[in-house]
Amino acid sequence: MLIYIKVMLTAIIVFVIILSVIVFIHELGHFMVARYFGVKCDEFGFGLPPRFIGIVKNNEGKWEVVKANSKKEYQRTILSLNWIPVGGFVAIKGENGEDKEATDSFGSRPIWQRISMVSAGVIMNIVLAFAILTFGFLVGLPSVTEDLPAGAEISDPQIQVFTVLDDSPAGLAGIEPGDTIQEINGTVFSDTEDLQNYIKDHQEDEMEIALSRQGDEVNLTVTPALLEETGETGIGVGLADIGLVSYPVHWAVIRGAESTVYLTKAVVLAFYDLFKNMIVKQEVAVDLSGPVGIAVLTGKFARMGFAYVLQFAALLTINLAVINFLPFPALDGGRVLFLTIEKIRRKPIPQKIEAAIHNTGFLLLLVILALVTFRDIARASDKIIGGIKSLIGM
Repeated sequence: MLIYIKVMLTAIIVFVIILSVIVFIHELGHFMVARYFGVKCDEFGFGLPPRFIGIVKNNEGKWEVVKANSKKEYQRTILSLNWIPVGGFVAIKGENGEDKEATDSFGSRPIWQRISMVSAGVIMNIVLAFAILTFGFLVGLPSVTEDLPAGAEISDPQIQVFTVLDDSPAGLAGIEPGDTIQEINGTVFSDTEDLQNYIKDHQEDEMEIALSRQGDEVNLTVTPALLEETGETGIGVGLADIGLVSYPVHWAVIRGAESTVYLTKAVVLAFYDLFKNMIVKQEVAVDLSGPVGIAVLTGKFARMGFAYVLQFAALLTINLAVINFLPFPALDGGRVLFLTIEKIRRKPIPQKIEAAIHNTGFLLLLVILALVTFRDIARASDKIIGGIKSLIGM
């Protein structure tokens, strides 16, 4: 169990680092666009308040230290380091409806500029995903190794399961999409063709299959059978040759852009299906995870290697970008919705009403987050409790 505790601590640290970078880049987007439009930002901080210390340029152009409990107002942005080391924040002047008369406030700007400032965080998250994927394709990311362009280099080749037929020998044995086949009956295979030929030559034999599943080793026993779908004897899996694929710079940029577009589209469609099933079928057809569940996933990808962590980080930043742009109160998408309504009505919604709606939405998000997190903890409770008992010698 001590090993489990160490793994969880590693997962938490990696998750906090990834989340901090994603949130910091998101807030940096808001900050840069606000400053571009001449809107004052009172403070831009790394981490979340309370403030540990800050610095700011005074009227003489010299850097001045800002203490944690300082209430002094400055003409320029305070750059701060805060006690909670997760992400960051930006305090934009007038972002909550105050100071509309000031020329350097958020509320004084045209609606298109305000929408740009609100949307900038999400855009920066997509840009971050592109940067991560481009860097990943320079050093090597997990990819299918078929039909690659000239110049692509392959390392760590593996055979991965991408489909499993229902009620097939593989499905009944517990093989899952995403598993990689390490060996069968002690035999290691160079590619899918060799593996498929082995299965054809041993159609009546029981097979001991060694798999890798998100960093964990899994051993299963499978016996081939006649498959109705194909009319042939097999175990019922679709296979693909994968490996860590790296590219020259120009191809890495192209593949980074293609993958960013593909993943963004896939995440948007996934949320569309989620809400459609909730409304039409009144059911949740996907498994949702909160911070604890995502931290567990992070740990699994960390055990698989740096390349998998990069790929996971890119997918996570795209997920958070899409979520944050949903037209829901308290999210950036909800604020864009209110600004759009203001444009159509040609007058803003009363500030008290908008604030009440955003506060209600924020509380609802906290309730959902708490419920999902509670479920994540319940799933891992046995291992967590066992690890704590082992740690304290019980």
